[in-house]
Amino acid sequence: MQAGVQAPTPAELEAWNAQLSAIGEEYRALMQDLLARMVPSDAAESVHEDMRRSFQAGAESLMRNPPLLWQTQSRLLQDQAQLWQQSLRRLAGEDVEPLVTPARGDRRFKDDAWREDPYYLAIMQQYLLFSRLVEDLIERLDGLSADQKRNLGFYARQLVNAMAPTNFVTTNPEVMRKTQETRGQNLVEGLARLREDLANSAEGLNVTMTDRSAFAIGENIAVTPGAVVYENELIQLIQYTPTTEQAYKTPLLIVPPWINKYYILDLRQDNSLVRWLVEQGHTVFLISWRNPGPEQRDLTWADYMQLGPIDAMGAIEQATGEKSVNLLSYCIGGTLTASTVAYLTSTRRGRKVKSVTYMATLQDFRDPGEIGVFLSEPVLEGIEAKLERDGYLDGRVMAYSFNLLRENDLFWSFYINNYLKGDAPAPFDLLYWNTDGTNLPAGTHAWYLRHMYMENRLVQPGGIELDGVKIDLRKISTPSYFISTREDHIAKWNSSYYGALLPKGPVTFVLGGSGHIAGIVNPPSKNKYGYWTNDALPDSAEAWLEGAQQHEGSWWPHWQAWMTENGYVDAEKLVPARQPGDGELDILEPAPGRYVRMTIPEVLGDA
Repeated sequence: MQAGVQAPTPAELEAWNAQLSAIGEEYRALMQDLLARMVPSDAAESVHEDMRRSFQAGAESLMRNPPLLWQTQSRLLQDQAQLWQQSLRRLAGEDVEPLVTPARGDRRFKDDAWREDPYYLAIMQQYLLFSRLVEDLIERLDGLSADQKRNLGFYARQLVNAMAPTNFVTTNPEVMRKTQETRGQNLVEGLARLREDLANSAEGLNVTMTDRSAFAIGENIAVTPGAVVYENELIQLIQYTPTTEQAYKTPLLIVPPWINKYYILDLRQDNSLVRWLVEQGHTVFLISWRNPGPEQRDLTWADYMQLGPIDAMGAIEQATGEKSVNLLSYCIGGTLTASTVAYLTSTRRGRKVKSVTYMATLQDFRDPGEIGVFLSEPVLEGIEAKLERDGYLDGRVMAYSFNLLRENDLFWSFYINNYLKGDAPAPFDLLYWNTDGTNLPAGTHAWYLRHMYMENRLVQPGGIELDGVKIDLRKISTPSYFISTREDHIAKWNSSYYGALLPKGPVTFVLGGSGHIAGIVNPPSKNKYGYWTNDALPDSAEAWLEGAQQHEGSWWPHWQAWMTENGYVDAEKLVPARQPGDGELDILEPAPGRYVRMTIPEVLGDA
């Protein structure tokens, strides 16, 4: 026993032994849960096989380049020697600058101990040096295709980030302090939370990101007043209650994505795009998609078009008497909207749409970004086999895949908080929405992945046929507004830009700051992120950005000015504001309606 260190009392030893027994019991139960879930699906097996092939290709490339292998080994030894020497100098009392520090924005090492405690500082530098070495090595490999290098980089990053010292009890200073303070109770509670999350996951691990009990749809989120005025087997159509005495004559239809739920556009009163649009004088209608299950397995892309925007436009004509609408679409809802406008153009009904807006939307899938890792031919075949067997893709699988695109922020940070620290996640409405998933029907999703992502057929004239009609985006004369976001990891802005080059009608392209959600849901009152404009549309996204002008604040007022100045809504021909139920359509139920409340367990009969 070291001098000055007091021996634990019998009571303290007994308390620690009890905690160790509790931890052991939770761990045993966890192992049983994991063993029961070790039968991978076709999709999971195909991802594992793709990972194996990617690492094999990387290893073969390295073996063909002995100088690179030697340089990498030498650098590794040199880094270790320098770190060892630096650590000895620091222990001797010398003030030494670290060899490597975390990248800007890396929040894993924010605790003071990573800088002030020699033990943790050495561990952090050891990890960062290795992480940098792996990244540089993959970048220098020759003989790999762009897809092979992208996949290898993604899989290697997942493994390297999984090995971060922050993810383990004894090498995370915050966790160690918490364990000592609570005598391990944090680990008992963390293991229990892990087992609970595993039980609520489909494949992989869907970590709980927020206190779900703090939110209720229609009570403190998705609360903009309105009513459901139409429904079919796939959609409910919400008409929102006006807040102005007069409104624009042409109604506005919002087509949101059906991956996750529409209320990201109506989250809170202070950031609701829906509410803001109503306040500007638009008669706003919005599609609320059904959360599909096995019985909707045969729904196709054409069904989503006919039962979605086309049915909605017919219902809006009944509600308002107006034969044309303005369309505002988001993400995959935008891809469907582009298909719909092209279909209406080919069937000589294009005038039903006065203008169309695409928010963070891919039409040209030449470069989908890192999500392409999950869309190689072998992986897609595995997904197709699973869809054929089950009739749907569990939305929790999609959420897990998207979270891995930003694994440190959307997976490991919650892993540490929930399972190592044993803390309950804090209430956060955006993360509540992020975990309120939706399933994807087999007939639509498999077709979408193959025809859009794999074969990029939407940009090919006649490459897509819907209900016997071949469509061509190049024939669209409807005025178009594209808004993409600079840090989008789902719909890369420089890929979405090429969609703006397709229509023959007038096009405005705008680039917002931030990412896929924050850059779109960016209310003017926050005065954040900014946006870029350029009247020209050069052949490349890089050339567009080089000639673009930056503006402060939100892009929303710019869009509103585009609508009014070009006459897509006529500020000189206002009509009395329309209340839900005023036209030929009766009110079916108050907004937000039934469909948005459908959860995955309810749909699958697991509630």
